[in-house]
Amino acid sequence: MAKTEQTYGAKAIQVLEGLDPVRKRPGMYIGGTSLEGLHHLIWEVVNNSIDEAMAGYCTRIIVRLLPDNWVEIKDNGRGIPVDTHPQTKKSALETVMTMLHAGGKFGGEGYKISGGLHGVGVSVVNALSLHTVVTVERDGKVWTQEYKRGKPLAPVKPSGKSAVTSTTVAFCADPDIFPEISYSWTKILEYLRYQAFLTKGLRINIEDWRETKDQNQAYKVKRHSFYFDSGIVSFVKFLNRKKEARNLAPVYVEKTVENISVEFSLQFTEGFKEHLFAFANNILNPGGGTHVTGFKMALTRVLNDYAKKNNLIKEKEGAITSDDLREGLTAVISVKLANPQFEGQTKDKLNNNEVRGAVSQVVAEGLNEFLETHPADAKAIIEKCLLTVRARVAARAAKDAVLRKGALEGMTLPGKLADCSTRDTERSEVYIVEGDSAGGSAKQGRNREFQAILPLRGKLVNVEKTSLDKVVKSDTLKPIIIALGVGIGETLDITKLRYGKVIIMADADVDGSHIRTLLLTFFYRYYEELVRGGRIFIAQPPLYRLQTGKDVRYAYTDEEKLRVMEEMKREAAMKKSKGVKGEKETEKKKVERKEAGENVAGETEEGVGAMAVTKEGAEEAIAGISIQRYKGLGEMNPEQLWETTMNPDNRVMLKVTIENAEEADELFDILMGSEVEPRRRFIQTHAKAVKNLDV
Repeated sequence: MAKTEQTYGAKAIQVLEGLDPVRKRPGMYIGGTSLEGLHHLIWEVVNNSIDEAMAGYCTRIIVRLLPDNWVEIKDNGRGIPVDTHPQTKKSALETVMTMLHAGGKFGGEGYKISGGLHGVGVSVVNALSLHTVVTVERDGKVWTQEYKRGKPLAPVKPSGKSAVTSTTVAFCADPDIFPEISYSWTKILEYLRYQAFLTKGLRINIEDWRETKDQNQAYKVKRHSFYFDSGIVSFVKFLNRKKEARNLAPVYVEKTVENISVEFSLQFTEGFKEHLFAFANNILNPGGGTHVTGFKMALTRVLNDYAKKNNLIKEKEGAITSDDLREGLTAVISVKLANPQFEGQTKDKLNNNEVRGAVSQVVAEGLNEFLETHPADAKAIIEKCLLTVRARVAARAAKDAVLRKGALEGMTLPGKLADCSTRDTERSEVYIVEGDSAGGSAKQGRNREFQAILPLRGKLVNVEKTSLDKVVKSDTLKPIIIALGVGIGETLDITKLRYGKVIIMADADVDGSHIRTLLLTFFYRYYEELVRGGRIFIAQPPLYRLQTGKDVRYAYTDEEKLRVMEEMKREAAMKKSKGVKGEKETEKKKVERKEAGENVAGETEEGVGAMAVTKEGAEEAIAGISIQRYKGLGEMNPEQLWETTMNPDNRVMLKVTIENAEEADELFDILMGSEVEPRRRFIQTHAKAVKNLDV
């Protein structure tokens, strides 16, 4: 018998007890140990309080961010039971906090509707925390239990008297589990705002106590509060607060079908982007699900029927498709049901088949009634949809014309594109480079195996002010569309992507910033999936090259330049103190070095060089250090560009992400939209925050 077979027996089977599986595989329960997973700890505890609110027992929730990475969540619900559990023979509080799949949400009358139906939420938070303290007020007493990494330090015990009911969970995330512990005020604020919108009459307060004390030793506390009487109608109005609405009054319907509560509100705007939020039992489902499917089916059917019935659509235009409804649609769908089936603990997608029919029925009935009773709004909505239909037809015609000339869908790659040799999408990357000179350096300096170079040529169009058919015909954007290989608009197929990384490489000046903004607008509007998938990057070429002798270093900011200079001075002083000072350079050697292309700094008696400015101010020498300021990528030779900006071992790149899609969309509307006044206000507000403006 082989040695491996001899050692593989019953003793080799590891049994994890209690909360050990959570600490062993946290990703199975909170989706990962990144900052997203860290914030999920807060969501799990808050969701328990929301469940109390939906059950009608909680009217106030307080979330506090405390010093030393502590978070405290308190609600005025019924309080977690503390009496002895008949199965575990322990306090119900300890059972809930230390056992997976233990809670009041699996049956009975505890919770008829709940978001945390898996029963692992608060116990997972306890398992992944260095320290947890739970305080319960109920039955006339205050009950407390403390835990360390999920293990109770003592039995549940009374610690005082109380005439109210509440639950307070305070936890400190375990640094052994989470590599970075940094809570985002903005992210938490956004999540709690959603919950307040979805739960009428619930007040949610958030406090940030993390700021250092002032001179009077008092904490500088940041506070915010949410309370909405109109629920998701307020949500839709909030999303559209800076947009022009087609139907001035948002559509709102609430109805229960077969024990499934369906609530939706929608409004069409003059924008070009869809804002659709779907919730099941107050849990956001970014991946959509059966409630979204039912909503879109009914919306498409009802609007088509109304348009045909009232002769608002021409036969040659064809029917309105589901995709045509996306432009300018703002909608919130909220369903509440007894037994939701989600994909995974993070509840990304709702899978209940019975929800599709219930949502479709409620949307169809409610929207039909709205259209019949609001004819002016109905006509405005249909006209908005028909504008999208006509743009789609025009874009298809333009794309077909381009196809006939041999362009889109990879039939003929752009002539300016220097492609890479590998066909492995995950290894390959394409640099979109500003200017022919920078493109030439990039082509010479790149690794031809996995790096492709696409120089930009011509003026970039602003897609915020341009229809899709004009985007397809643009001499600047068309090569990018062809190079990516995924199509655009209704033919978009991300699986055909030719490059795993799309890298924007532009100069570090105002013109370069403008080009980056135009390209980011293009990718956000037409290739949002690439942005969300972490495929879009911004190259970070250095601003300065510093050299003394053979020692060459690069700096990416003015602050880093000063730091590098101090390091080089310090190292030179150390060499001098150790007697390593070289002989004074002769004039002949200086001439030889200048002829070889090196920058030569003058010397004084103290060894500090006088400033010498050449190349229109791009180079200078200070303290024996030659400094070159790169005004553009074209000033870098291929070797320098590879070493600093393109070599995967050395380069610095920014990954483009969307942490808050609504803020991103609003910012693009302000900066790139057709309205001038919001952009003027933005510039006036933020002008003083701009540093080192390079014009």
